Amino acid sequence: MSAYHNPLVLQRADPWVIKHRDLYYFTASYPAYDRIILRAAARLDDLQAAPERTIWRKHESGPMSRYIWAPELHRINGAWYIYFAAAEEDFGSADLPTHRMYVLENTGEDPMDGEWTEKGQIHTPIDSFSLDATTTVIGGSQYLIWAQKDPAIEGNSNLYIARMADPWTLATDPVLLSKPEYDWECIDFKVNEGPAVLLHQGMIYLTYSASGTGVPYAVGMLTAREDADLLDPASWTKSDHPVFKTAEENHQYGPGHNCFTVSEDGSQDLMIYHARNYTHIEGDPLFDPNRHARVGLVTWTDHGPDFGRPLPDDRWTPTSRQILPPDGSH
Repeated sequence: MSAYHNPLVLQRADPWVIKHRDLYYFTASYPAYDRIILRAAARLDDLQAAPERTIWRKHESGPMSRYIWAPELHRINGAWYIYFAAAEEDFGSADLPTHRMYVLENTGEDPMDGEWTEKGQIHTPIDSFSLDATTTVIGGSQYLIWAQKDPAIEGNSNLYIARMADPWTLATDPVLLSKPEYDWECIDFKVNEGPAVLLHQGMIYLTYSASGTGVPYAVGMLTAREDADLLDPASWTKSDHPVFKTAEENHQYGPGHNCFTVSEDGSQDLMIYHARNYTHIEGDPLFDPNRHARVGLVTWTDHGPDFGRPLPDDRWTPTSRQILPPDGSH
């Protein structure tokens, strides 16, 4: 494996990395949950020191004024899109925050430049808590995969898929792919969220995260063939165990909300994820900023991807709830 340093980027949870031409672009949840940021670097190891640009800030009021979560950057048909979730009400006003999914567009060549415009909300048939939208193009069709609450199903969120008419509009009704059902998916909260797509030799490996965002957080996986009917739940096979989880021996706890990219030379598949390196969390884990972005190698077996174990840190990390400056200086 190429020697990468961990953490990759300090205090940036829900990391998303896309390699476009000779640059890696990075975004993630900002600890204050009030903006969307981007960084760019030629090497993954340089993302920590890379300048960070704020490309969008939350509204002062209304549906996009609270808890800006889990942005993802995608290149589709020659334009850039950011998918993210935002809420209107604070925690405590309802059983779940009022998150819905939204899209930004930039038609420029470089997402660090140009103008980002709001394309609006991604509307689904059930108007309910929804977040963590990811997208992929397979067989010439664009699909959206996301997490959403169905009032008729116990738990916080399930995974759904739909084909898209354009990058911000669904073309088909959502199809339920997965709901929390195994014990390891239902610790603290019943959650399936944070889907990410990995393609390899005609197969689709769809990872997702489950349980509460503290130590129990872990990664599961569904599998389908690329040439299958992806809107048929029978096309997907769900693993009954987590494929990536806490590694106490490496002081890595609650790994999850991952994405995938490739090494600088394109020869290795990499998993980008977040985790903490301690277990004592005061208050709600969502407001502890020390979920750091990290990187690990994906190895391939006859049975699909092997994500190994979360690797130990070899870079300095903070030990307090203080939010570091954008350059990570301390």
